[in-house]
Amino acid sequence: MVNIHILQHVSFESPGMIMAWAKENNHILSFTLLFETTHSYPAIDSIDMLVILGGPMGVYDEEGFHWMKTEKEVIKECIEAGKIVLGICLGSQMLAEALGAKVYPHHSKEIGFFPVLKTVAAERDILFKHLPEEWMVFHWHSDTFDLPEGATLLYKTDACKNQFYRKDKCIGIQFHPEADKKLILAMVEHEKQELVKEAYVQTEEEIVRQVDLAGNNRSYLYSLLDALAGL
Repeated sequence: MVNIHILQHVSFESPGMIMAWAKENNHILSFTLLFETTHSYPAIDSIDMLVILGGPMGVYDEEGFHWMKTEKEVIKECIEAGKIVLGICLGSQMLAEALGAKVYPHHSKEIGFFPVLKTVAAERDILFKHLPEEWMVFHWHSDTFDLPEGATLLYKTDACKNQFYRKDKCIGIQFHPEADKKLILAMVEHEKQELVKEAYVQTEEEIVRQVDLAGNNRSYLYSLLDALAGL
């Protein structure tokens, strides 16, 4: 049984399939809902795994989101305490910054269903050997980051190189392996103004037409989470 604490930035970006995995495995879930007026954090020693979800804001938006400074301090405390830390999308960027890397706007957005390609390093890591060579996943990001010093790059795309990295017990994933159909449709509903067709941006119609692809990633996500829970 693992005590998992989730940092959720906006109401419509839930943990998706992470929630289902935790319940099926009898893990304990707790939340800090940063979009609510009042929120609090648990004691660091009560957390086994910290999960940092996505959101439309950037890591550099502290002035607009007063809670971000404290959140970043909590992330650093969890890293220093040797906790498992999983960052997804915005969460991967916040984790990269906490690990000393630079985060910045990318030259192009990446939104929709696009494959990520496995690196040779991922094949050598027992946590990730089970994941596919080419993995069709859902993306929604316009920022990127430098690879943290000492981290290993595990997946990449032509549009955005640093997609998935590991440094010790810290895992950063730029795309959305947790996204189920409900979560993707909620993101489309709340952020559809970004869906202007580009080379790596799909339209609302294209995303909705492919939305059932998300369910294909359940077994990969569960295997990954099982491996992380065992660290």
